[in-house]
Amino acid sequence: MSNPSRRHFLGMAATVPLAATGALTLGTGTAHAADSAYAMVYFTESNTMLEADYNLHLAVSTDGLRWTPLNQNNPVATPTLGAKGLRDPFLLRKQDGTFVVIATDLSGTDWTRNSVHIHVWDSADLRTFTGYRLLKLHDMTTTHSWAPEAFWDASRGRYGILYSSVNSSGHNVIMVSYTTDFRTTTSPQVFFDPGYDVIDGNLTIGVNGVNYLYFKRNGTLVGARSTSLTPGSFTPFSTAVNHGGTEAPTVVKSLTSDTWYLWGDTYSPNGVFYVWRTSNLASGTWTALDQRLYTQPLNSKHCGIHPITSTEYGNLIAQWGVPAWNRLKSYNHPARYIRHSGFAGRIDAYPFDPFPDSQWKLVPGLADSSGVSFQSVNYPARYLRHYRYALRLDENDGTSTFAGDATFYRTAGLADASWASFRSYNNPTRYIRHYDYALRIDPVSTTTERQDATFQVGY
Repeated sequence: MSNPSRRHFLGMAATVPLAATGALTLGTGTAHAADSAYAMVYFTESNTMLEADYNLHLAVSTDGLRWTPLNQNNPVATPTLGAKGLRDPFLLRKQDGTFVVIATDLSGTDWTRNSVHIHVWDSADLRTFTGYRLLKLHDMTTTHSWAPEAFWDASRGRYGILYSSVNSSGHNVIMVSYTTDFRTTTSPQVFFDPGYDVIDGNLTIGVNGVNYLYFKRNGTLVGARSTSLTPGSFTPFSTAVNHGGTEAPTVVKSLTSDTWYLWGDTYSPNGVFYVWRTSNLASGTWTALDQRLYTQPLNSKHCGIHPITSTEYGNLIAQWGVPAWNRLKSYNHPARYIRHSGFAGRIDAYPFDPFPDSQWKLVPGLADSSGVSFQSVNYPARYLRHYRYALRLDENDGTSTFAGDATFYRTAGLADASWASFRSYNNPTRYIRHYDYALRIDPVSTTTERQDATFQVGY
């Protein structure tokens, strides 16, 4: 059973608040000249909650689209106060060049839980997280402080912390509290209240003199804008986007072009990120991005993204390591990944449980070490092999026949050379491809067959 969405819960009890999101503030003076990569903070869930982990997770990317989860997709920090769990983490580089991480004080999906606090960590380099504490944001004790994001308000000389709460209006508004040190806050105010329920505020500052606030309304992502950061000054303007029930907008600017990306997190099904792009934030219109171009960390939920330097990127890889496993995405069905199900090889739509069915160790070929074999992560004695041309997950019996059946040569992708294809070791005219979502080895000649036989090796 998937977890209930916050939108569904709001429909059942309109006075109970939903969450606001962390956001990337990427405007004048906030991106460093040396930034050339990105870090993402997130928590994890999955369809059956097999991978429900309400701790701080970290991933990195060189392009902001294809992500490498760190520490084997395990947590890098754990909250021990309040609810002893987090949702909706947000990452900000402070004015002194160090980082702060803030997050909702909530473990699981108890949307009725009240909290005036958020989790806070300091970090010099994202390799260590120190000074863990709870931070009080307001005195409205019958509501919460969900999915905070922080930004630098130069006119005030303070950081603002945005969060979602139900105030005296009886519906969710986006609040702001100000701080200099993320240890105490002052002057909680309503930052944005268009007169209807809004959650998941995401702020982008100083784009041609305009500030943009994206938020969730009725399962869609909508933008507002203002030429100042004054509470109450934002006016909705954009065309709504969504893919099913969508929340947690996160706006990210490319570090190499004038392209902007809008990330959204779905809750039907739970935990799929979709991305839209635009070259003009002022237009308020977005185009859906091809899923071939982006891959979220496995089971990631409600992320916060921030640019980092190439040195920081390298240091994070060295500190936390890249996954010991891979996932393989289909080229012509990029919502689907190679997995085993009932020990048969196939491609299925993400997300699914058990999620380790899609995790593979690409090891030296059993028949030829210059080739590759696909070792299952959750059944490590088993390998993907062909039998009567169909691929299935079998135990290695140590024979030369099995070794040959389980060995493939990785080549440039037959439909896209930046992707990969896999030619059979003992049937060299045949490649791994999907047919009616089942995996097999076949000769490949047509455009469709070449697409069927092309995969992206990622995480």
